[in-house]
Amino acid sequence: MAQPSMQSSYPGVHSEVRQFIGGRSRRMLIDGKWVEAASGKTLTTYDPATEEPLAEVPAGDKEDVDRAVRAARKALESGAWPRMTPSERGRAIWKLADLIEARTEEFAQLETLDNGKPLAVARVADIPLVVDHFRYYAGWATKVEGATIPVSTPGQRVFTYTRREPVGVVGQIIPWNFPLLMAAWKLGVALACGNTVVLKPAEQTPLSALRLGELLEEAGFPPGVVNIVTGYGETAGAAIASHPDVDKVAFTGSTEVGHLIMQAAGASNLKRVSLELGGKSPNIVFADADLDQAAAGAANAIFFNHGQCCCAGSRLFVEQKVYDKLMPRLIEHSEKIKIGPGMDLTSEMGPLVSSEQFQRVNSFLSAGRKEGAKVATGGGRPKQFDKGYFVAPTVFTDVKPEMKIIREEIFGPVVCAIPFKDPDEVLAAGNDTTYGLAAAVWTRDINKAHRLAENLKAGTVWINCYNMFDAAAPFGGYKQSGFGREMGKAALELYTQIKTVWVDLGAY
Repeated sequence: MAQPSMQSSYPGVHSEVRQFIGGRSRRMLIDGKWVEAASGKTLTTYDPATEEPLAEVPAGDKEDVDRAVRAARKALESGAWPRMTPSERGRAIWKLADLIEARTEEFAQLETLDNGKPLAVARVADIPLVVDHFRYYAGWATKVEGATIPVSTPGQRVFTYTRREPVGVVGQIIPWNFPLLMAAWKLGVALACGNTVVLKPAEQTPLSALRLGELLEEAGFPPGVVNIVTGYGETAGAAIASHPDVDKVAFTGSTEVGHLIMQAAGASNLKRVSLELGGKSPNIVFADADLDQAAAGAANAIFFNHGQCCCAGSRLFVEQKVYDKLMPRLIEHSEKIKIGPGMDLTSEMGPLVSSEQFQRVNSFLSAGRKEGAKVATGGGRPKQFDKGYFVAPTVFTDVKPEMKIIREEIFGPVVCAIPFKDPDEVLAAGNDTTYGLAAAVWTRDINKAHRLAENLKAGTVWINCYNMFDAAAPFGGYKQSGFGREMGKAALELYTQIKTVWVDLGAY
């Protein structure tokens, strides 16, 4: 058993967190029972700040997914769940939110230890957003409605109506950048609509999802409604995507894996698919913007969550006439960021999530230099750290459109700054990407702002702000950033199917 590094490194860790990591995390949830992987295999998670083992969890694979899907199917078609009223489902989701909120510190510490993000951020952002998300969809449970349709059938009276029914057994595969929040994004709407779920958290960050699973029975969810299978993407994740008895798969992660999931879903049973994938978001600053606000916003756009955001503003376009004014402000913001272990309450940026991600980001830094881009600040591991997956906030200048650091998603605290001359030029450059998840515009000109918002090919456009989210506002991508929308009323479309009912009332 891997010995949790936090036992000695972080004396302020919550006692419940110590107990959970020390033993209970070694099981996964299937049919209301806490079980080991059928193979008996485990995988080790690591503390990104120390590179030391943190916990061991089951390494589930196809057999475990089969068990979980059978449990989800049984819970969908018999037992207490299909007999629960919408109001009862809503109360269970709300109770789950209450239970999480009461354990805010515990969940925040789990996120920090597993992911590396600053504890201060997990406390005020991740966990409150999780709670709000579950409460938002608790309210939707009683509002999933059909409609009556005034059809035209000459000489005959017909009553025609629609029902919105659950899609069925849903496989949900979530990423490691916002572990608990991504679980909430997926689970809240699925449960509100009456589906059952097999959830696979990322192998790097499974702990908060497993702790969430411990609260499900207390919240009022029957066994099998939510099953949590830990394991690797290429085994457990692939088994979910290709399973013939999974009716829908929802995935958040890389575009490359999104393509594999589409292929697996099509080859099995033509299951429904929704994908929230990568991004290379343009962040556009015009000369008439408030430059202090824009510089702070640009830093937040790329350095929040260590740049490990699919919507990160990684391409910063600055109007030529203010480029030399904005860049010193951005560099100043970058160099003031306090980097350190997430459990250090003074830290503003923690380490990247894993050794793999650390190597990936550093390979992009090397590629940028090799191709001729200049590092204005940052560029690698800060000198004060000899271990931990830390990368300093990095700003590249003198970049060209064909460079790898401009074309590909880095998923780290790395921004490329590019001057431009006019709106048409920057609109074309902003849309010159295979991605289309998010974009931002900074300007005092309301007409210009709305014109760009209309023409940018992105699922979300922020104006004079960045990284604004709410459970009521849909989020998703254009192009290679995926399809389908998380959050808001729009997400109900992903988790319900429409049945049309015709009733012959006889001739007039």
